[in-house]
Amino acid sequence: MSLIADQVTVRLGRVEVLHAVQMAAQPGQFTAIIGPNGSGKTTLLRALTGELSPAAGRVTLNGADIATLPPPELATRRAVLAQQTVLSFPFTATEIVRIGLTAHPGPEAARDGLIRDALAAVDLPGHAGRLYQEMSGGEQQRVQLARALAQVWRPRAADGPRWLLLDEPVSSLDIAHQLTVMRLAADYARRGGGVIAVMHDLNLTAMFAHRVLLMQGGRVLGEGTPAEVMTDALLSRAYGCQLTVSQTPAEGIWLLPQLARA
Repeated sequence: MSLIADQVTVRLGRVEVLHAVQMAAQPGQFTAIIGPNGSGKTTLLRALTGELSPAAGRVTLNGADIATLPPPELATRRAVLAQQTVLSFPFTATEIVRIGLTAHPGPEAARDGLIRDALAAVDLPGHAGRLYQEMSGGEQQRVQLARALAQVWRPRAADGPRWLLLDEPVSSLDIAHQLTVMRLAADYARRGGGVIAVMHDLNLTAMFAHRVLLMQGGRVLGEGTPAEVMTDALLSRAYGCQLTVSQTPAEGIWLLPQLARA
């Protein structure tokens, strides 16, 4: 039971933006996709979600080719948080989170309780009736995360693990809410679900990820644990500048901007 990209190539128009990418994410783990702008991180995530169809290769989710799964069935197995969601019509936070429950019929009282729990999980209790357009960017991002959480609330089911696919989930958040979201994702993995997140913050990646996929130019430059992938040589090569990884006395690695050399 895993989420696998098997030699996935993606073309946007005439441009090949992913080149035979191979990766395997496991349930019970937080997998981070890192790399510079334009390296193919979001394109890979969109291929993993089924939003983009590979020109070659395939994506399998818990053993099933996602191209063969009906959309309602796919929606019960994985939930997606995009970088940004713009809405043209007024929706309350409750109405947005309820969208995540479309594929999960059940008693209305239970659904309402799940919506409250999802909003509380992203630190938005009491915001159920607020209009999405009146919220800050960070609040909107957390409402969308609550919608994704509600969609795959239980990390494991009889037919296999559920998956959270997150594109830059902490990009608009203050540091306290960054930690809230990362802890939520890590806990979801700890309870048996799978998490794949596109990340720009390398320190948060080093703190929380079990596995790291480093991309450059639409190809995988490195894959493994944070300590294996986030090295001076690989990061400097990927980002095109000299970077130094600092080891702390405690377990873990940290990347400090003041240690970068021009």
